[in-house]
Amino acid sequence: MIVAAGRGVRAQRAGAGGAARQPAKQFRLVGGQPLLLRALRPFARHPRVGPIVLVLPAAEAAAPPEWLKPLLSDRLLITAGGAARQQSVANGLACLPPGPALVLVHDAARPFVEPELIDRVLAVAEQGAAAVPALPLADTVKETDTAGLVVRTVPRDRLVAVQTPQAFPRAMLETAHQHARAGADEAGAAATDDAALCERLGLPVRIVPGSARNIKLTTADDFALADALVARSAP
Repeated sequence: MIVAAGRGVRAQRAGAGGAARQPAKQFRLVGGQPLLLRALRPFARHPRVGPIVLVLPAAEAAAPPEWLKPLLSDRLLITAGGAARQQSVANGLACLPPGPALVLVHDAARPFVEPELIDRVLAVAEQGAAAVPALPLADTVKETDTAGLVVRTVPRDRLVAVQTPQAFPRAMLETAHQHARAGADEAGAAATDDAALCERLGLPVRIVPGSARNIKLTTADDFALADALVARSAP
């Protein structure tokens, strides 16, 4: 499942001189290709990935971009997202055909997923745990109050920065979303990733090595970096 239902407000800020706003970031070009297409391609090419669900904004789900229409098939499906990421993933789960025992959830804002990373998270999910790729934090982390004053420096030895794709036994992910939807876990509504829903049920979540190349595009500077990475890797 590739979640691409947001509008990427931080990436849409007008440029200098009041330049026109960009399209939603998942449809912006990175190295001449839509970001969503670059995020989709590693999964479409991976030998272990079966059906793929794209979760898009309602307007684009009803009328997909022209470049996407030729790719739609029984394997590549589209559904509309919800008001928040959690609802979007739940919609994607509901659209997923029966059969697959494992589910990968990936953010469309990460266009440089390597096949080895997909292999790593699937290997852990096959053992019955949720798999979350992550990298150790390199920077010092400080907690602040609402006025911006430092409260404390947080020990970073056991802290990691989480990425996607995250992999789950399908039954585990469906159970976690069912509990959140039913209100059994009130904090679940604020979860920023699917692993958090599993954590709150006491289900096993394991960290696997992430990739420094697996960057998330959020701001205009991120898109500039992504263009540079594409140019550097071009023959």
